[in-house]
Amino acid sequence: MQEYKRIDISKDQIVPIAERMRKQNVYLVMIHAFLNKEGQMDVSWDYAVDPAIESYHVVGETVLPSIGEIYDTAATWPERELNELFGIEFEGLDMSQRLFLPEDLLETQGRGQIMVTPLSELVEKNKKEAVQ
Repeated sequence: MQEYKRIDISKDQIVPIAERMRKQNVYLVMIHAFLNKEGQMDVSWDYAVDPAIESYHVVGETVLPSIGEIYDTAATWPERELNELFGIEFEGLDMSQRLFLPEDLLETQGRGQIMVTPLSELVEKNKKEAVQ
């Protein structure tokens, strides 16, 4: 079983850690986000540091630096996804096109609303719009 290490950091440590990991040829496994029990955004960058996964967490921030220039698509895809789903802003990230959510989502639902609107409400709204 692989060991998991949680390491809390500040947002100014994100880029230096990514640069160090890239220099050491460490894989970026994924970038995750969730709301913790206190309702704060918890964003993590998970790296495969054999034999462990080192997970670097920033809590309570919604504006963070992008590491897309360091890890290319391995970083930009999850950053764009977290921007669309949670409204987290990654500074320097190109958000000129959406990944998979409708272009007008922000106008119709609000920023990050896809995660707080119950699925049943979204389905019902889509049914009503289809009838019109």
